[in-house]
Amino acid sequence: MEKLKLYLFIFLLISFQACENRKPGNNTEVHNKLILGSDKLIHENIRLIKNKKLGIVANRASILSNGVTLVDTLSKINGINIRAIFAPEHGYSINVSAGENSSDSADKNIPVYSLYGRYRKPSPEMLKDIDLIIYDLQDTGTRFYTYITTLFYVMQAAAENRIPLIVLDRPDLIGGSNVEGPVLNTDMRSFIGMTPLPIVYGMTVGELAELFAGENWIEADSISLRIIKMSNWNRKSSFADYKLPWINPSPNIPDVETALIYPGMALLEGTNVSEGRGTEQPFKVIGAPFINPAELINELDSLGHPGLSIKPAHFIPVKLPGKADKPKYENTRCSGIQLKVEKSDEFKPVDFGIRLLFALHKLYPEKFKFEPAFFDKLAGDKSLRKMLMLNRTPLAIVESWKFGIKRFLEKRFQYLLY
Repeated sequence: MEKLKLYLFIFLLISFQACENRKPGNNTEVHNKLILGSDKLIHENIRLIKNKKLGIVANRASILSNGVTLVDTLSKINGINIRAIFAPEHGYSINVSAGENSSDSADKNIPVYSLYGRYRKPSPEMLKDIDLIIYDLQDTGTRFYTYITTLFYVMQAAAENRIPLIVLDRPDLIGGSNVEGPVLNTDMRSFIGMTPLPIVYGMTVGELAELFAGENWIEADSISLRIIKMSNWNRKSSFADYKLPWINPSPNIPDVETALIYPGMALLEGTNVSEGRGTEQPFKVIGAPFINPAELINELDSLGHPGLSIKPAHFIPVKLPGKADKPKYENTRCSGIQLKVEKSDEFKPVDFGIRLLFALHKLYPEKFKFEPAFFDKLAGDKSLRKMLMLNRTPLAIVESWKFGIKRFLEKRFQYLLY
């Protein structure tokens, strides 16, 4: 009898624990499942877009958490009327090299208007048959990644044409907590830097949209803006934590690690050092014919590179259609370094980028060159290049941004959604 009571007690205890584990919040797998803005649009807010004439700003990376694109998903729902797709840089199919204009096309008999060709902003003609715009692009969290400039211009066009805009929120690929780099000087505005953001801003596209509107950076009297937030996104988490399907958001961002490295290494595009375009490891390998890998690694070791391992690299950039049509040093052997992020929570990409630029200028003062106009646009301020040319230390350069970062953080705080 005593044994029977003991078995009954154990059975009830196990059953109770099982029930507790099924409660929301106690099941880690369920609790941590990221629900994208696009998922919530389809499953919770579809009424907002039914019987509307839709314009969708998207590309092939605009997928739901099941891996199906937003356009393909909406096309199968009764009462959904997609009148136009607006494609950013690289085109809707993400097969056009950086900086190359893309043309208008069609997808499933839906016109696809390029916003990186003759037009950078939807024209009134493109919008004449649209009564609701949806924006759903995967950003990388970097100011000169042009999808947020497209967001800026889409917001402007929506306001000017009095068309409501819905932004479907997505994770910042490099997390939502790190903020670094010089804040853009508005005198340096261009398509690779339209708003006064630091290079790394730690915000989602939904938060950016709120910031652009709240600070009146889009220069419009009013805008009808709605953000469909994510659920279960943590600012300090890695994109890899969520096990979401991966589609390259642009041709030379093939994985999350590249996205983490990109904000610092893309500054090399404004120099005569290859940033790795024309290889299968863009931004992870950098080099030039005049670099001595051992010498450069020794200098970087002395400066420090937290969270990052570095080893020698030798590569030959080649033309890769749709990825790198005219890479630096095409068909020429380059020597340099290969980067690997070991601890993403310790790695600061812009900080490392400054150390690398300092080392290159120090070691190769006669051979290392800036392309001043383009470098300054990437940096968002002429002072960075000038400080590097004067051999200011990386620490002094980073310290020079502190006041601008502080002011930006105070402004940013008002618009955080998570």
